[in-house]
Amino acid sequence: MKIGIDRIAFATSNQFVDMAELAHARHEDPNKYLIGIGQKKMAVIPPTQDIVTMAASAANKVLGPEERAHLGMILFATESAIDNSKSAAAPLIRLLDLNPHVRVAELKQACYTGTAGLQLAKGQVALHPDQIVLVIAADIARYGLKTPGEPTQGGGAVAMTVKATPRILALEDDAAVVTKDIMDFWRPFGCDAAFVDGKYSTKVYLDFLADTFTHYQEMNGRTVDDFAALLFHLPFTKLGLKGLRQLIADADLKIGARLAQQFEAAREYGSQVGNLYTGSLYLSLISLLENSTTLRAGERIGLYSYGSGAEGEFYSGILQPGFAAQFTTRPTGQALASRKQVSVQEYEKLYDAAVHGPAESALSADDDPADFIFTGVHNHIRQYEQRGN
Repeated sequence: MKIGIDRIAFATSNQFVDMAELAHARHEDPNKYLIGIGQKKMAVIPPTQDIVTMAASAANKVLGPEERAHLGMILFATESAIDNSKSAAAPLIRLLDLNPHVRVAELKQACYTGTAGLQLAKGQVALHPDQIVLVIAADIARYGLKTPGEPTQGGGAVAMTVKATPRILALEDDAAVVTKDIMDFWRPFGCDAAFVDGKYSTKVYLDFLADTFTHYQEMNGRTVDDFAALLFHLPFTKLGLKGLRQLIADADLKIGARLAQQFEAAREYGSQVGNLYTGSLYLSLISLLENSTTLRAGERIGLYSYGSGAEGEFYSGILQPGFAAQFTTRPTGQALASRKQVSVQEYEKLYDAAVHGPAESALSADDDPADFIFTGVHNHIRQYEQRGN
């Protein structure tokens, strides 16, 4: 039985800051951001948006009548939790008017858990072939204003439905995983911004890629020749490029050129949004499917997932007949193109206005056109509003 991704969608805020303008404001050469880390724009998340509202917006795009009728589980992957106890998946039941007879849970292992959610969903569907599992990967990456990590911030949510006989990507049974206790990135309790050892984290990312891909090859004997495209976790797109170059170093030049061309299609949206933590790899998948013109059904896609702390996984999937039908209008590309640019000063103001913790607060959403809004905190409870159709 084939099991995999049947539908996939992305949501972020309607605002961005230009990376060249940010570089000038920080007295940096713009090419340090544009070329050095491979970022063009960065999503600016207003106070009225958080992981729940963006997850609701993304999930609303993939939940049609069939999905709602057969939904059996919601897995919410994030490292931007809204509560130390309650899952961020629970508010989606009300906001999306879903059948309450479903299992929900929140998953945490840095940027890796979107992949963990997919693999757990696959197991659930194998046991219950009539069920559909909703996997959410949503985060807001924060490192602080005027910090070294600032240009690798961003935010958004990817929603995926996992079912039998999927229409996009059938997951193969060949995942290679490695986990070690490593302090390359962490966010202690009470801190809304993360700490990161950037150079060390890059080294671990590439070491885990070598480890998992070697293990993957030992299991099935495949080489880079067997892939139509290779996708990577993209906290910033230049890191994925380093990973690609590592894998194709000994490949035939034509194969290397083909995979490099597909990587450019895959990193386009990441370069316009920034870091999604758990959703970065899957925004890359959306970007590939919307921007590549050469993919064909039956071809194999390789995916490298990484989460600091640290866990890595390399796995693969087969593109299904008719996969392109969901992406002909390039819905994510259109949404990103319609966003509003804000100045560096406006971005800084919005950054500082973010609500953290249980303190009483009330937010105005007059400038936020989203259908799902975070309106503040009352009696230590986060308040959400659904509006629009």
